[in-house]
Amino acid sequence: MNRFTLIDYLTSNSDLDKETIGQIILNCKSSTFAKNEFLLRAGEFCKHSFFVESGLLRQYSIDDKGKEHIIQFAPESWFVSDRESVYFKQPSSFFIQAIEPTTVYLLDEQLILQLSKTNQSFLEFNNKLLHNHIRHLQKRINSLLGASAEERYLDFIKIYPDLTLRVPQILIASYLGITPESLSRVRKDLATKYFKK
Repeated sequence: MNRFTLIDYLTSNSDLDKETIGQIILNCKSSTFAKNEFLLRAGEFCKHSFFVESGLLRQYSIDDKGKEHIIQFAPESWFVSDRESVYFKQPSSFFIQAIEPTTVYLLDEQLILQLSKTNQSFLEFNNKLLHNHIRHLQKRINSLLGASAEERYLDFIKIYPDLTLRVPQILIASYLGITPESLSRVRKDLATKYFKK
């Protein structure tokens, strides 16, 4: 399990000065969640963005038939939140759950709004995060609508290069929108295609 602190992330991925980074860290709470523990349940109000320092989260919904649909995984150095619930103050449609013991920083929405109003560098950093999230979701929607199961699996490996060793196959299949049996066939076909003698 890797560990990539919020300070590391902000230092490496933004133009924020040390004072602003210190202010963010000072006003954020760090929490640890056990495996299978929930950070958010459907019906609750999401009030934070979660930055994963160590461990692994999944965000998912459950349809009327009781089937789970994984929207995204969040390994180390990823942010995850329910933007609709946070921004529009709506009950969440999603669950956010720890797949492994996980330590996160909780970024309060009020802090994000305050810094966005008073700090141009933070505003640009936050906009970049939001647009990157939108880009990721658009690619994911396009993949689910038009890509083959094999193409979706290869995209998954590009986005989450180490998760095939950390995530049960049934959860990967849920993320891809296929059955575990279909995922097994895809992996077998790829092994035959790329590793045959």
